Amino acid sequence: MMLLSVVWDADPTMLEIGPVTIRWYGLLFATAFVVGLLILQRIIKEENAPETWSDTAFIYMIVGTVLGARLGHCLFYEPAYYLANPVEMLKIWRGGLASHGAAVGIPVALWLFSRNVTKMPFLWIMDRMSPQIALAGLFIRTGNLMNSEIYGHQTDLPWGFVFVRDGQTLPMHPTQLYEAILYTFSAALLLYIYFRTERKHQLGYLFGWFTITSFGGRFLIEFVKNDQANFEAGMFLNMGQLLSIPLILIGIYLVARKQAIQRLEPPKWKPVAKK
Repeated sequence: MMLLSVVWDADPTMLEIGPVTIRWYGLLFATAFVVGLLILQRIIKEENAPETWSDTAFIYMIVGTVLGARLGHCLFYEPAYYLANPVEMLKIWRGGLASHGAAVGIPVALWLFSRNVTKMPFLWIMDRMSPQIALAGLFIRTGNLMNSEIYGHQTDLPWGFVFVRDGQTLPMHPTQLYEAILYTFSAALLLYIYFRTERKHQLGYLFGWFTITSFGGRFLIEFVKNDQANFEAGMFLNMGQLLSIPLILIGIYLVARKQAIQRLEPPKWKPVAKK
């Protein structure tokens, strides 16, 4: 069966120039924000909203994603260690970002963005950011693949990966690829709904489909993924699945609830008079 597997020995370092090291994960992480910004600029133009919103939202998103994902990893998976060593939370370069933490940090950041900048309903911006968030998942999971991390159980399936750099000698489920494909499907669905249907004007509809597809698929993939923390051993549902359940239920509610499709116009910004 080893002949049918993929021997994965990718170097996580893309380039070294003197003391500067560029890693695939960092490059893909940054690319996720750049691609997200380009799509948001297109959406903001579609909405006839102020162009400055996209750049401002970009800053809010970076802060919310990084802080949320880092705190999520520290507090969801290893709270005892990080609460005893709080300085370690700042060492993001050592790894440790949780998508469920980002699922908390991003809405908080976008809620602040809605309140302080757009003056639009919170779900309005969540709908318009959901495709970009899904695409970010694609880039980040590809980065995990390049790092040979966050993979699954042993498998006899022909697409199993032998993660040589992590010391594996048997093929494992490439759950990073499973999730990357999942997020690609989610982003494609959301972009289709936004640009091809009137459902984009139904508050919460796109965000609902994002949580259903992304976290619903994630819930299933977790069954073949290795535990991310020691305390998960022996649990029927791991931490990732338990955190996914409320998000899936929120998504079902947002998609299934009866509401009229209502176009919302962004507020007119008055230019500041020059003195």
